[in-house]
Amino acid sequence: MARSTFPPSKGTDAFWRTEVGHLDEHRTTPDLPQEAGIVVIGAGFASASFLTHLLRDVDRTSSSIVVVEARQLCSGATGRNGGHLKPDSYHKIASVARDYGFGAASELATFEAQNLDAVSQYVIENNVDCDLIMTRAIDVQLTDKMRRSVREGYSLVTEAGMAATRGTFAIPEQYAEKVSGVKGAKSAYSYSAAHLWPYKLIHHMFADAIAKGVNLQTMTPVKSVSDTPSLDGYWTVHTDRGAIRARKVIVATNAYTAAILPEYRDKIIPYKGVSCRIAAPPGKAPLLNNTYALRFDDWDFDYLIPRPDGSIVVGGARQRYYHDLENWYNNADDSTLIDDASGYFDGYMQRHFAGWANSDARVTHLWTGILGYSADRLPRVGAIPNRPGMFIMAGFTGHGMPQVFLTAKGVAGMVAEGTAFAQTGVPRIFEETVQRLESTRNDILDTWKSSQAQTKL
Repeated sequence: MARSTFPPSKGTDAFWRTEVGHLDEHRTTPDLPQEAGIVVIGAGFASASFLTHLLRDVDRTSSSIVVVEARQLCSGATGRNGGHLKPDSYHKIASVARDYGFGAASELATFEAQNLDAVSQYVIENNVDCDLIMTRAIDVQLTDKMRRSVREGYSLVTEAGMAATRGTFAIPEQYAEKVSGVKGAKSAYSYSAAHLWPYKLIHHMFADAIAKGVNLQTMTPVKSVSDTPSLDGYWTVHTDRGAIRARKVIVATNAYTAAILPEYRDKIIPYKGVSCRIAAPPGKAPLLNNTYALRFDDWDFDYLIPRPDGSIVVGGARQRYYHDLENWYNNADDSTLIDDASGYFDGYMQRHFAGWANSDARVTHLWTGILGYSADRLPRVGAIPNRPGMFIMAGFTGHGMPQVFLTAKGVAGMVAEGTAFAQTGVPRIFEETVQRLESTRNDILDTWKSSQAQTKL
């Protein structure tokens, strides 16, 4: 029996949702409007960013705007991630250079760096209370295989003179363990990054949008969208509270896209992940100043941020559950934990970080979240083929925080002003096309099959 790709009615309790705002289950009007100029499906970072730019940076028409969200505000991936705002300047960028050329790779690296600046400036200029901390990221490789692989990619992009990589510092390998503070580090790289409280940022953005006339309807699951527009050019968005006719529809549903748009089955794949919060008694643990990625293999890595309160948010644990596809692949259920990952984060900081051995650090919160993995590992952005008036921002493959904000600005220009994709500033490789939708490529399954083959050797 095929799994449902709709979100369950309630997810596990994520740390980021321990302090919810007054908009968490907000409905601007008691009844669902029957018609709107623009309907946005989803109320996470992509939706909030789209509204922010639509209402601020472009000449919007007077069309009414309705946002429908299946559950509470920011209850999907944005409210369940690791809190990282971390652009990639060399690792994924090297892979993009090999597949699409240095021009595309440089464009992507520059774009992610610009997103870091744009989000931080938005937070500062609008005095958003979301615990934004500007810092450095330290990526650590814990095996010789990953040390060699990452070094090769880093050399590839630096030797090409890629501007966005100039601020990435390769820590001398003999000092990797000492400088990073990670036990057994084989190599390490440092570059600019940030971290924040995602839910609080999204709540602020929606509060501003609602004050400017946007109608937010939470607890309103979308069940389907009409296959074709009506003769007068309207799409019908069917929810469990009724239908809305919309001139334009923005799909910002990430992992759940295939549930309402069947052409995205096997193109945007729900990918179940797990995160936690770890805390130690006051004065018992060192204060971390950097964010981290710990890489064990191409498919196996953890990521973490230090919170201003001294706690740590960590995500990953793939080495415990990745072997079994049923645990994570095409799994949209974030209402349960992953049994195979049970206990992975116990003693995590003591195991990996110097100075934490006697910290008494323990897991205080453990939760799951559903990432939207694109089959070709690239976000799917822009006009949806064969659906005039429908646009998509989805498939961010676990890396949306340093991509979404300015992607949404580009889509806002397309929706409000008819801006051509090439003029939006969004990386060209993000553009949705007929060719991408028709492709049978599935990097997610290919990587898994390769990992299993290596395990059996």
